[in-house]
Amino acid sequence: MSSSASPNEIHNLSLQALKAAYAEGTISPRKLIGQLSAQARRQQQYNAWIYLLDEAELEPYLCALEQRDPASLPLYGVPFAIKDNIDLAGVPTTAACPDFAYTPSEHAAVVSALIDAGAVPLGKTNLDQFATGLVGTRSPYGEGKNSFNSDYISGGSSAGSAIATALGQVSFALGTDTAGSGRVPAVLNNLVGHKPTKGLLSTRGVVPACRTLDCVSLFALSCDDAAVLLDIAACYDAADPYARPNMFYNRQRYFDTKEAAPFSFGVPSELDFQGDSETQALFERSVERLERLGGNAVSIAFEPFLETARLLYEGPWVSERWLATQHVDRASMLPVINEIIAGAAGKTAADAFAAQYRLAALKRQCDALLQGLSFVLTPTCPRFYTRTEMAAQPILNNSLLGTYTNFMNLLDYSATAVPVGFTQCGVPWGVTLFTAAFDDIRLLSLAGLLHRDCNLPLGATGHTPLPPTSGSAPAVAQTIEVVVCGAHLEGQPLNWQLTERGAQLQQKTSSSPHYQLYALPDGKRPAMVRDESAGVAIEVEVWSMPHSHFGSFVAGIPAPLGIGKVELSDGRWLSGFICDGFGLAGATNISDYRSWRSWLSRC
Repeated sequence: MSSSASPNEIHNLSLQALKAAYAEGTISPRKLIGQLSAQARRQQQYNAWIYLLDEAELEPYLCALEQRDPASLPLYGVPFAIKDNIDLAGVPTTAACPDFAYTPSEHAAVVSALIDAGAVPLGKTNLDQFATGLVGTRSPYGEGKNSFNSDYISGGSSAGSAIATALGQVSFALGTDTAGSGRVPAVLNNLVGHKPTKGLLSTRGVVPACRTLDCVSLFALSCDDAAVLLDIAACYDAADPYARPNMFYNRQRYFDTKEAAPFSFGVPSELDFQGDSETQALFERSVERLERLGGNAVSIAFEPFLETARLLYEGPWVSERWLATQHVDRASMLPVINEIIAGAAGKTAADAFAAQYRLAALKRQCDALLQGLSFVLTPTCPRFYTRTEMAAQPILNNSLLGTYTNFMNLLDYSATAVPVGFTQCGVPWGVTLFTAAFDDIRLLSLAGLLHRDCNLPLGATGHTPLPPTSGSAPAVAQTIEVVVCGAHLEGQPLNWQLTERGAQLQQKTSSSPHYQLYALPDGKRPAMVRDESAGVAIEVEVWSMPHSHFGSFVAGIPAPLGIGKVELSDGRWLSGFICDGFGLAGATNISDYRSWRSWLSRC
């Protein structure tokens, strides 16, 4: 990247490359943004943009940067795009419906966080109207065209955000994701698409689709970039009733793509690729790559996930789309959007409660299937379509695109979509890794392993990823099993000390019959003491905790308790709570109860 570069040059806009270019002084934000804005206007045939900021509108952002030290802002001069259902102050928000348009006086919360970090908005991007669709073709501002082959769909609803990022017009983009809108267009344009844990990124200032499910999503050139962006954007917003604070272990400092401990991942026992042998082969190759990278593939039943997916389109959640658009003139909507939203007619409160009951049961089943797995691997979409094919069957083909994406938000999972290769028509395709809420960073780390192994170019730019900077982050955490018997048990007052460190319950079991259980004098904690001659088996739980957090956990254990080795009923010796002898002074022997829970409920 140089100041003498041709105006038509496609820049390497990865965060690492851009930071280096600014540090070297080979380009300035003002010059880069000017070139990118011109590039976006030259490439209008892709229909990526609804609104591009002009020079006067960009000036305040550029002037503000010129008053700052580049090293003081993590996203100094980084250009980004905003899906046009997310507010940018002073610029119309249309949700791809001109009659709906309004001009907000302030930024959406997530936009503010990024601008405060130094990012520069280039404009507002095209989308399936009211974020209703996974195709990118449902917009009065033109059909989104795939950045590799314009005969094919771009994917949606965040079509323009994916196209602009892939073409090298911006470093990253914001989308939204309710049923896959931030994942399908990502992989169809050779990008990483991260759908965060619900509530992690504020939706204040976002036009709702299904408000209880909506997530702001990230389109990035790599998992490395996505991890940085997530860390900056995940600012708890007390003004958003659906916002959730991030966990300390779910931060970028725990991200790494260079190495991973052995991990297990789920693979659905049956998959339907809609007859596409190319996408099936790419998926199978992805499983093989992950196994070579240290993963253990575990076949899992998938019907509970698929039934959950059907709930989204067949159940009452379409009523949320009706609620969000109830004041919009139906005549101003595209016919296909009207048809979809009309599905809310006849849905009752009883339907909504019945669906919630079924969802709760399905979540219990799905969560159980995730136990012991680092993530589950699925296709992002079974296959993809030409724009002509999509026009012929717009609703059916849209539904098929969401086969493996629709259940994520209903089940409160985090998900990362990564491209893994190209098909014969030149269009990229990818897989999705998903896991429990608040495991975004570890998920991105593992997704990064796969993405880097595929060695794909950055979007459609032709640039290759730069090697990772050394020593920037610890490795993906290995785990240590910890035995607990008291206040750290599931549902007990100190259990949060485990869960906030990313610990997961592995087993409810008992110790060997060689222990006595005491209630310490404070009445709040038990002590388990080994007694070979008069012991009993004590109820315990085994939790798996990242090695990197074990030290902080142990440091917080107050005397007389500490960590030693505990024998379980199956003969294993694991790290667990023990008590120094002096701590038993004044303690009550409660061994006959054989469990802390039984002791607490004795009355």
